[in-house]
Amino acid sequence: MRRNVVILILIVCFGAFVRLVQLGSNPPSLTWDEAAWGYNAYSLGFDLKDEFGMFLPSTYLESFGDFKPPVYAYLDIIPVKILGLTEFAVRFPSAFFGILTILLSYYLIKELFGKEKEGYALLTALFLAISPWHIMLSRAAFEANVATFFLLLGLSLFLAGIRKYAYLLPVSAISFVAAMYTFNSPRIVIPILVVILSLVFAKRLLVLKKMTAVAILIGLILYIPLLLFLRTPQAKLRFEEVNIFTDIGVIQRTNLQISNDNNGQLSKIIHNRRFAYGVEYLRHFFDNVTPSFLFVKGDGNPKFSTQDLGSLYLWQYPFIIIGVILLFRRREHKWWLVPVLLIASIVPAAFARETPHALRVESGILAFQALTAIGVVWVYGMLKRLKLVFLFGFSAALVFGFAYFFHSYTAHYPREFSGEWQYGYKEAVTYVNSVKNQYSTVYFTESLGRPYIYYLFYSRISPQEFRKNSQVFRESLGFVHVERFDGIHFEKEITKLSQKGALYIATPTEVVEGAKVLREFKLLNGMTSLVAYTL
Repeated sequence: MRRNVVILILIVCFGAFVRLVQLGSNPPSLTWDEAAWGYNAYSLGFDLKDEFGMFLPSTYLESFGDFKPPVYAYLDIIPVKILGLTEFAVRFPSAFFGILTILLSYYLIKELFGKEKEGYALLTALFLAISPWHIMLSRAAFEANVATFFLLLGLSLFLAGIRKYAYLLPVSAISFVAAMYTFNSPRIVIPILVVILSLVFAKRLLVLKKMTAVAILIGLILYIPLLLFLRTPQAKLRFEEVNIFTDIGVIQRTNLQISNDNNGQLSKIIHNRRFAYGVEYLRHFFDNVTPSFLFVKGDGNPKFSTQDLGSLYLWQYPFIIIGVILLFRRREHKWWLVPVLLIASIVPAAFARETPHALRVESGILAFQALTAIGVVWVYGMLKRLKLVFLFGFSAALVFGFAYFFHSYTAHYPREFSGEWQYGYKEAVTYVNSVKNQYSTVYFTESLGRPYIYYLFYSRISPQEFRKNSQVFRESLGFVHVERFDGIHFEKEITKLSQKGALYIATPTEVVEGAKVLREFKLLNGMTSLVAYTL
């Protein structure tokens, strides 16, 4: 037991190191969502209001026309208070809860497979600690990463509660609800889990009826505000933007197929749009478990993958296959929760047009690590005289795989993908602040995203000053545009402007003919991101 505790501590410490080292500088810049988390945390810590003045928002934060679950901003208040508006402070909650998830995975696996399965538990924690998928999501302000912790914590507490410690059931309910206030996907994943857990453990929950009733009551009280919000147009806006059922292309395709079949009745049945959407959903569902996504290239979005390595290591592939076979053959203890967790995590992600998506299916990440651990333990146990050979070869594959990923991530990734992280805004804002008094007006392009939030963040603007003096336009669908603040205009079409004596911050393609270029802001690969010019 003492040895296992030491091993677990070493695993968690190593996981902490790879999640915290250079956290403020890699990824190389803040995305506009990260800057918004930081500034809203700063604003909440300043006067308990978000950037637009809502007092203690409980169900959402209004941001760029999106209505984000608010928990991450609250978790970031203390880091921002202590460390200021810095990249490290903004990302710290994600890294911190990512580290805690490694520790939690050890205890959850023991709840699933029994206390005697130390091998399963330690290896799962180790594989999660070195997981490219989990490391990358822990090193940026991704609220999904925090939600994954709360979801797995809720599951762990529930299992411990029905096993022995009934007083943990209400705490489990609080943790489940916290996940739903942190990220959108758990709003579907957790109800699925709760229904399945309630059905499977119904008899035990009835025995523990007092704590069960308390858990239900607390869960409902905390969930009702969110439920009421989910019925509003604002809550539905994001889903309507990204879900496959608003893709008119599916209907156009089925109509064309029916027309090609001369509008026959059989064709109308075969090419029914509801059936087509069902097929589309299944296709998107299985996109999230393709070998390319899992073992070769990872997510197509460079924010979630280095693009030269899968979400999992290639060496995990055979062990996962073995793990799946053994899982269903042995059916040890609460084994069924592994596939349930994996499938439930993909259910909401498959509704989206963009698949696979490492962020939306992160709650299933533990299942892959657990299956790998089961496979590794079995292979090691089957070998007799070759145990040392296996340990040497397996350790070499593990070390080489991690070394390759970490070198790629630290040495090459920032230079290759700084543009994906809106690199250049910090330098541009610093420049604007140093020279803006020399110009009548400053125009800042919105071509690269939302420059106003970077100006607020890096200038450390008082939230009260921003609310009082900013010019904000809200579209009917809920999109928010900050058009002007502190003498700076944030423009969608900066090329149409030709004011003499003004300072322009634009992309290289937006620099007009005859402009006097004052400064170029370059990406880490040497390409120009933004240009300061005047006319």
